[in-house]
Amino acid sequence: MKILIEPPTWLGDAVMATPAIEALLRMHPDAEVTLVGSLVSTEALRLHFQVTKSEVLDKGWLALRRKAKALGHFDLAISFRSSGRSAWFLFFLDADKKCQFPKHYSGMHQVEKYYLFLKECEELSAEAGDLKLYEAPYSYRHPTLGINPGASYGSAKRWYPDSFAQVATALSGMYDIVIFGGPGEEEIAGDIEKAIAQAGVKNVENLAGKTTIPELISRIAGLDWLVTNDSGPMHVAAAYQIPTVALFGPTRHEETSQWHNPQSHIIRKEMDCAPCMKRSCPLKHHDCMKLINADEVTAVIKMQAKKQQ
Repeated sequence: MKILIEPPTWLGDAVMATPAIEALLRMHPDAEVTLVGSLVSTEALRLHFQVTKSEVLDKGWLALRRKAKALGHFDLAISFRSSGRSAWFLFFLDADKKCQFPKHYSGMHQVEKYYLFLKECEELSAEAGDLKLYEAPYSYRHPTLGINPGASYGSAKRWYPDSFAQVATALSGMYDIVIFGGPGEEEIAGDIEKAIAQAGVKNVENLAGKTTIPELISRIAGLDWLVTNDSGPMHVAAAYQIPTVALFGPTRHEETSQWHNPQSHIIRKEMDCAPCMKRSCPLKHHDCMKLINADEVTAVIKMQAKKQQ
């Protein structure tokens, strides 16, 4: 059997689709899988043992049509994207059965939305299981705390560089510090690194803009703790059940919090204006993130570390 899968575009969404993908492939253990989609999502999921081919899709409409025709025949084609581009691609694809993620699911976690989609398409049994990635965890020399200050959705989801730096500085006696960040987040990461250095901390490594997606996943998988905004790296950490402090402001934590991570700790503020789901604060005060105190984050990690002693 030949199956084509187009994962969600963004890293976090791609990770949240893995319980559905795992269940589908357990139903078809002999299937050969072709992954198509964004560089981020295909790189994140390419190591599944049933994936035999992985291709990044071009953005042009004509290029999508050519790619669909060139890929050949499939027994089943699944797209986790509800866009017109994906519908166009599926239209020209030669497949016996085609399923595209709809827009109407609401009131549930994103993992459950993806699982329900495939449940309706392929009659999956049971409920969504754990997140699953296949990169081997990186081996750090010392206990290590990761800092992830970025969030691709927009500035409203981002906590402040000075606050991240305060957490890293306060915990640098317990952990080495690693700063993560994707393309375009180097400046934020650099500000944190500079603030940490000014506090006299030397055991810090800045990896912003320096890792591939597989390297990022491996590095996160080897951490002892991650402090992060609502972001793709947060979901990577959940896949490896890394102890995490997740900072939520304008987004719905019920829908995009870490899935099945018993060591997840959410910090958020109850506000009348949150969650607004905006890319930048429409009220210009950004209190949903500004009111989160660095001491709150530090206290969670120190308390959990004390319990483990």
